[in-house]
Amino acid sequence: MSAPPPPPARAVAASRVEMTKIVLPQYANALGNIFGGEVVAWIDMCAAVSAQRHARTSCVTASIDAVNFLLPIKLGHIVVLKSQVNAVFTSSMECGVSVWSEDPMTGVRSRAVTAYTTFVSVDAEGRPQPVAPLLLETDEDRRRSSEAHTRRASRVALRERLRRSS
Repeated sequence: MSAPPPPPARAVAASRVEMTKIVLPQYANALGNIFGGEVVAWIDMCAAVSAQRHARTSCVTASIDAVNFLLPIKLGHIVVLKSQVNAVFTSSMECGVSVWSEDPMTGVRSRAVTAYTTFVSVDAEGRPQPVAPLLLETDEDRRRSSEAHTRRASRVALRERLRRSS
């Protein structure tokens, strides 16, 4: 029995997601800013949709790293999360996520958070499975993919150091 043919390459644009939320009181701390953990949960959800759109399989979170909180997101503000697959490896993908805070009174948007996530495509038994290649159509796609490969090398090295030290 031969292995199934590899899935066809999919464009970065096909994985793009834009998700919108509003900062309600249950998401805010005593200073009137959103809890960082809530933002991270939204990042995970947004990136998961990007990964699944690309892989067309179930995908699980392997890591969320380089979460950078650039400015507070205020109670009542609209939060816009944007994600896409930056690079594909064998069974995993890096998704980049940007989080924007929009003042609902003025419409002004400011980048508030950036993050990178890694998702693994899994089969029905939860085993990693190959992912379709990523079609890099623009210079921006190629730049993001190249930078993602560099970050992946750092993540793999860190994972190996953590395994050895435990």
